[in-house]
Amino acid sequence: MMVDPAAPILFFDSGVGGLSVLQPTRELLPHAPLVYAADSAAYPYGTRTEQEIAARVPALLGRLVERHRPRLAVIACNTASTIALDHVRAALEIPVVGTVPAIKPAAEQSRTRVIGVLGTPATVRQPYVDDLAERFAGDCQVLRHGSVELVALAERKLAGEDIAQAEVAAAVRPLLDQTAGTPMDVVVLACTHFPLLAEGLAQALPGVAQVDGGAGIARRIAYLTRGQPWPVQPSEGIAIFTGPAPTERLVGALGNYGLHRIEHL
Repeated sequence: MMVDPAAPILFFDSGVGGLSVLQPTRELLPHAPLVYAADSAAYPYGTRTEQEIAARVPALLGRLVERHRPRLAVIACNTASTIALDHVRAALEIPVVGTVPAIKPAAEQSRTRVIGVLGTPATVRQPYVDDLAERFAGDCQVLRHGSVELVALAERKLAGEDIAQAEVAAAVRPLLDQTAGTPMDVVVLACTHFPLLAEGLAQALPGVAQVDGGAGIARRIAYLTRGQPWPVQPSEGIAIFTGPAPTERLVGALGNYGLHRIEHL
């Protein structure tokens, strides 16, 4: 099937966390047209019910695909992926890449066999996470913590606010409190927002390696689009918000990711 060189890659998240997936994709595919959609009207997904997310995400992605005609869609949100990925794939006629907790590489890396899964409350309680832990980390102790506070901190940081290290430390304390005896040596950042807080998390979790799926998803996107034509020159990326217009400082931050046009859905 012929692909229009101008057809973009569509990234979708509840907020700005999916930028941690968009950035490694930009590095692999520098000429790829990019559309980034943030469902800011329903943010944060981590506190919403499975039924809400399963209904809302396919409907929004259907509208975005109709408007922008992407070659591929990426659900750059662990919560939306673990709940709505199958629904989206059933609704769309283009390839859809999901985001799942990187439990397999974390288990492969762990030496103490104690790993953490740090996500949203909605993600860490999903049976999908149970299945990943059973399949790939059966000999590990898998600690879980769902934090809405870290999501909010990541949003604030990208919007240019100063984030106190004490806030990050307090948000991850419940994960550390679960460790007894053998130390945790790897933590899965099972929310795409959390890599935006990598430095603060490193201070709050000293000696604990961080694993996220961003680079792996970028490689998957490159594989699925191999052989397809791209524009000769990089194009201006588009950021779409379903809620209020982003602040001036957030607009500036989005520009650092190649997203220079702002639209509303």
